[in-house]
Amino acid sequence: MSFQLFGFDDQDTWLHHLSGATKLLAFLGLSIIAMISYDARFLAAITIMSLILFKQAHITWRQIRLVTKFILFFSILNLLAVYVFSPEYGVHLYGTRHLILGSTGYFTLTQEQLFYELNLTLKYIVTVPLALIFLMTTNPSEFASSLNKVGLSYKVSYSVALALRYIPDVQSEYHQISLAQQARGYELSRKANLWQRLQGAGKILIPLVFASLDRIDTVSRAMELRRFGRYRKRTWYMGRDFHASDWLTLLATVLIIILGIALFKVNDGRFWNPFR
Repeated sequence: MSFQLFGFDDQDTWLHHLSGATKLLAFLGLSIIAMISYDARFLAAITIMSLILFKQAHITWRQIRLVTKFILFFSILNLLAVYVFSPEYGVHLYGTRHLILGSTGYFTLTQEQLFYELNLTLKYIVTVPLALIFLMTTNPSEFASSLNKVGLSYKVSYSVALALRYIPDVQSEYHQISLAQQARGYELSRKANLWQRLQGAGKILIPLVFASLDRIDTVSRAMELRRFGRYRKRTWYMGRDFHASDWLTLLATVLIIILGIALFKVNDGRFWNPFR
């Protein structure tokens, strides 16, 4: 049974045909405006759009299962931490207090707090599909050439491409080390308790770190022997020019950003207050 890797998946969709630089600029632009804005209507609209794009990228659950569970765990942990450390923060932001549970004491549940945490949840839902689309529809070599084309140094561009290219390799190595440790008798499945699984994770991560460092050293020596970085410019085996779809995507991204900024003026700030 093959191990499904999280990384670039070459398919025939319009998202795969976009330039890597286009997808990066769109991802950064939409993520930044989504992080800044606290207008739930705007965030919900971008969330729906990102989920539609995610569907159009033909990304399957099997490909992203592990990373999605990891992100989901820390997102829930963050939402709980926000409530535990400041259960009345939403009341402070929106200036009203509609109580749901509790009356006195530190821990109370208000509509304002729930609405604030809903905004945080929408931010996570917006950015995660966009990040997965970018990573899984972008060829690392083509992406490096695109970054170089928009003015970034080819050394930096190539470093980013190597990082993207080694995501599947690191996952594959993690899987192989995990199987080797289980063959030695370490129980890492759900049958083991939490402490045993944490100990097993440590036995995987330490060899993985050393293997990754060894891989970095090998690649660095190979590039140095080939005189990488000697010239100020270089040619690219995989390069992609901007087409009409790239310009339309960037235009749509700019319009969405302008709309988000315009809502700041409408709402007298970053927050939309439905409790007024």
